[in-house]
Amino acid sequence: MSAKILLADPIDKKAFDAIKELAQVKDASKLSRAALLKNISSYEILIVRSRTKVDEQLLKKAKKLKAVVRAGVGLDNIDVEYCNEHNLKVVNTPEAPTISVAELTIGLMLSLLRKIPYADATTKNKKWLKSELTGKELFGKTLGIIGFGRIGPQVAQRAKVFRMEILIFDKRANTEQVRDFGQLVPLQELLRRSDIITLHIPLTDETENMISDAQFKLMKNGAYLINTARGPIVNEQALIKALKSGKLAGAALDVYWGETPFGSKIMQFKDKLILMPHIGSQTYEAQARVGDLLIEKVRQLIAELK
Repeated sequence: MSAKILLADPIDKKAFDAIKELAQVKDASKLSRAALLKNISSYEILIVRSRTKVDEQLLKKAKKLKAVVRAGVGLDNIDVEYCNEHNLKVVNTPEAPTISVAELTIGLMLSLLRKIPYADATTKNKKWLKSELTGKELFGKTLGIIGFGRIGPQVAQRAKVFRMEILIFDKRANTEQVRDFGQLVPLQELLRRSDIITLHIPLTDETENMISDAQFKLMKNGAYLINTARGPIVNEQALIKALKSGKLAGAALDVYWGETPFGSKIMQFKDKLILMPHIGSQTYEAQARVGDLLIEKVRQLIAELK
């Protein structure tokens, strides 16, 4: 009898078709939360992206579940502790979006310092704001990279092309690992010296609110912040204060404290902000890589279940 797989979120069509050849697959991506809870009891493998919350409530209903597969990087929507306690495998595809997120980060840096979105919007509204739109070069600026796992080195590699000075903070990294990219420094030093700070760390109990009032106070006046990692790494109220006071000249966000920034007071700073709808990994190439890795990892899980 083939394995039974429940697909809770949409995935690449090629991956979906390939997985259907390997197992019995039910597409539950359009079901409500309540319907998902009713349907999960007989499935051995659950596939999710970032949308579905795989919490204790759902896991308790999944009587036959053996593994949770996250098509993507972050595991903050999965109760990993519960899974570990109940011998449920948790698998993800962290390699897939690395290049896409790194490229977006560079794009956001350029967009912030050259005011590209504002220039585009005002010109389309027949406003010729040439002098008001004077920007800054990346050349010679200091880039602080917080987190040096997969994405951080790719950002550093690209930033070097712009002749930027690169500072790196990562508790797990050592001087030898970062030697070809930049200088490994304590967090406080990175915050004090950087013109632009970009976040590439997972959301954990330790990293939640990692950037708050105390950290903003250490930053240069007129610094820039980019967050393509997870929203709650930055304290929302502290970010609002930093933008309001002018401590930050601007920020670019691809992730938020809820699903969207709508309703947040952060929206009042439109001229200082670039807001993206969580598209760091939303490229055709990254999604194809997610699909390929997903097929491979599901195939391995099915073999283990036999």
